[in-house]
Amino acid sequence: MSKSQKSDVIKVKTGGMSVMDKLMEGASSFAGALKRNQKVEGSVSAISKKMVLIDIGAKTEGMVSGEDLAEAYDVLKELKVGEKVSAYVKFPENDQGQIILTLKQAADENRWYKFKKLMDEEKEVEVTGLEVNKGGMVVKVGDIRGFVPTSQFGEKLLGNMESLLSKNFKVRVIEVDKDQNRLIFSEKLVSDSEALAKKGEALELVNVGDKFEGTVSGIMPFGVFVTVNVPMKGTEEVAKVEGLIHISEISWEKVEDPNVMFKVGQEVHVQVIGIDKAVGKLNLSIKQMTGDPWSAIETNFAIGTKHSGKVVRIAPYGIFVNFDKGVDGLIHISKKPADKEFKVGDKVEVFVENLDVKARRMSLGVVLTEVPVAYK
Repeated sequence: MSKSQKSDVIKVKTGGMSVMDKLMEGASSFAGALKRNQKVEGSVSAISKKMVLIDIGAKTEGMVSGEDLAEAYDVLKELKVGEKVSAYVKFPENDQGQIILTLKQAADENRWYKFKKLMDEEKEVEVTGLEVNKGGMVVKVGDIRGFVPTSQFGEKLLGNMESLLSKNFKVRVIEVDKDQNRLIFSEKLVSDSEALAKKGEALELVNVGDKFEGTVSGIMPFGVFVTVNVPMKGTEEVAKVEGLIHISEISWEKVEDPNVMFKVGQEVHVQVIGIDKAVGKLNLSIKQMTGDPWSAIETNFAIGTKHSGKVVRIAPYGIFVNFDKGVDGLIHISKKPADKEFKVGDKVEVFVENLDVKARRMSLGVVLTEVPVAYK
């Protein structure tokens, strides 16, 4: 029987292409002298509790033993005599003239392949909660660590992730990146699976301008993720749809850090300002639910009118004065009286010198309460 025929027989006996066959795709056959860390391929000739022998076409069989057996447990539990496998050369030849191989890299490849398969098949996997940090929860499955972002927890667990520490719970794999050693899971795809399944149908029921109650599911420097419940027509059921409140849509005032204003699990009222059906997400706003303070600025702050405000920021080029939420003006440094100093929190009397409604800018002058010495 030829070598190619023998290979065909093995595949029939093991039920076609195995998990390990997948790992061998692209591997090259043994040729010439072996080198450390060289990738080789062969067929399993013997399996015992103490060693695995692999025929790699060299003068002697390669051997996997000792700690390498434990490190390759995931691979070994699936191996059968006659099955093809890829391995790496640990020592080309030891004192007894044996070729020592390791399956550790193959085991690592096998793990990543399994997670990729779980993701593609949308299957659940059980993990254990290890620790909670600002971005989510570190979990483990076997001896592999992964991460569940805050935004990937179901509504009932938002703000209460600590309840899963040291406990087992089910998740779905949503990202596998072997090169970056990145394994990301989602808990809400399991716990909120029924409501999320209706997301596509729910998006057809949402219109720009609609208002919803939602739950903060994640906070990032650029904005806040919110999950809203969309009532389904003709039933009492709801569908869960995630949306983003961009930092510019949080308030008419400038927002430096969304973490200061929100916490995960917090209930918020939002308005839909855009619908992205391609990715199944909503663009949301909080500030649009209140009137734009600049809509009547030309009436309320007409040029020449006097107003009382509070110093909120001092910059090299001038002093910012606040009058109301989202309504600030600037006293340019060239307009600052030479004998007057300002500090944050000071009340100041000013008058409006100029308005640029489109750019939302207001230039101010200081109201002099005392007659300058030169005019006394």
